[in-house]
Amino acid sequence: MSWRVANACAERKFGSATRKQIIMFLADKASDDGSGIWCSKGTIQRHTELGETTVKRTIRDFLKEGILIETGARGCKNGFTVVYRIDLARIEALELTAEPDIETGATVDPVQTGPGTGATVAGVPGPPRPPNHPKTIHKPPTRERVAAEDEEAEKVLAAYPPDRVRGKADCLKRIREALDDGTEVEDLLQAVKAYATESAGFTRSKVCFSDNWFKSGRWRTYVEDIAKGREEAKVKEAEMLAGLANWVTDKHPLCRHITPGQIDALLAAELVTQAQIQAAGLRS
Repeated sequence: MSWRVANACAERKFGSATRKQIIMFLADKASDDGSGIWCSKGTIQRHTELGETTVKRTIRDFLKEGILIETGARGCKNGFTVVYRIDLARIEALELTAEPDIETGATVDPVQTGPGTGATVAGVPGPPRPPNHPKTIHKPPTRERVAAEDEEAEKVLAAYPPDRVRGKADCLKRIREALDDGTEVEDLLQAVKAYATESAGFTRSKVCFSDNWFKSGRWRTYVEDIAKGREEAKVKEAEMLAGLANWVTDKHPLCRHITPGQIDALLAAELVTQAQIQAAGLRS
């Protein structure tokens, strides 16, 4: 456990309680430089008591944002576990949880920002007066962000079979709620396309209209299948890289079939070193 990494994460905002819970669990497993995090998504799920899909989606988001970096893989009873590193530079660039002190100048009858002593009754002090914070300003979403979110929702709905679209306003609302909950727009779009392909040729009595489809959450099954397929592909890729790494370390004759892109992937995953690549007669 690294107090340095844990404190750095605790003092930053990650956008949601779920993201904060997962990053704090990972920080508890890290070394002082953020490296050496070796725990499976199943372990994270058991300890945080979050859903499997939520954990996998959050880890993907952290990787995409550069907060987490894959540094390799270690064998375990189920095959292998990815080793992660928390990028401390990325963490320190995030917004602090502490509210900044902003000098607003003198005011008449200023609002008290610190705790008071409360009224006294028969010499007994009352409960402390809770502080209020007039400096806290809740910024509304910008027009640009709202426009972008509306465009994403429209794009998803446009992929639904047009003869089954019903209750457009309610559909767009449900889509935005799904995206706000953390569903990737591309995953939701692929889920709609998958349903459209699957239900092509259905009679009108067997199809599901868009308002009911989004309201009932039928898209979740498709999104989960997409996430599962992505994880399976990643496992296969890791297994393939592990086999190529064995070829390199053993200087196997089949090394000549390793492509430059695969060599770059091996080096990025730290499964082999530059010296081992050269010793096997390869060039990065």
